[in-house]
Amino acid sequence: MRLDILNNGYGLGTKLLFALIRLFSGHPVPDAAKLTFYRPDFYGARAKEFTHEAMRGPSTWSVGDRELMAAYVSKVNETAFCIAAHTATAARAYKDEPRVAAVLTDLASAPIEEPLRATLRMLGKLTREGTVSTQDMRDVLAAGATPQQIKDALAVCAAFNITDRLADAFGFELLSPEGFEAGAKYLLERGYR
Repeated sequence: MRLDILNNGYGLGTKLLFALIRLFSGHPVPDAAKLTFYRPDFYGARAKEFTHEAMRGPSTWSVGDRELMAAYVSKVNETAFCIAAHTATAARAYKDEPRVAAVLTDLASAPIEEPLRATLRMLGKLTREGTVSTQDMRDVLAAGATPQQIKDALAVCAAFNITDRLADAFGFELLSPEGFEAGAKYLLERGYR
């Protein structure tokens, strides 16, 4: 059930901003963005900062890798809005839509490096089961990921497990393919702030 708050829970200034964004972009403001404007003191400001750091902060994972992690976690959670948004963003970052589709279709045979494959496998297990073992971490390290890469990947996983649940709880509306492409372009140019 979609909560009406995403449509009507804003002051006049925010409503004007949304209208300007729609006018200049030609696309409606995505619900993910709207949510950060609702109660920014409670959720929005902190969520934007945490997500921006996880997705665009210093890391040896590329932006494409982290967007792929977000898409993969969202796929495990079966969150349609976030799958589409971060699949589009990862494909645009990599400039390789078939690679992203291959990972989301069959991780085991996808044409990616082993450290990323092992990391995605671990993030999938953590998302599905809520826990990982010491052996799971050893497997990721043995595949070539560094401890810092694991930490960075866990931050992406945390950000998108929260976002996915909010997307499902608030009933985020799907955008058109063009809307997701516009969102991907925005995220790659400006990040999550």
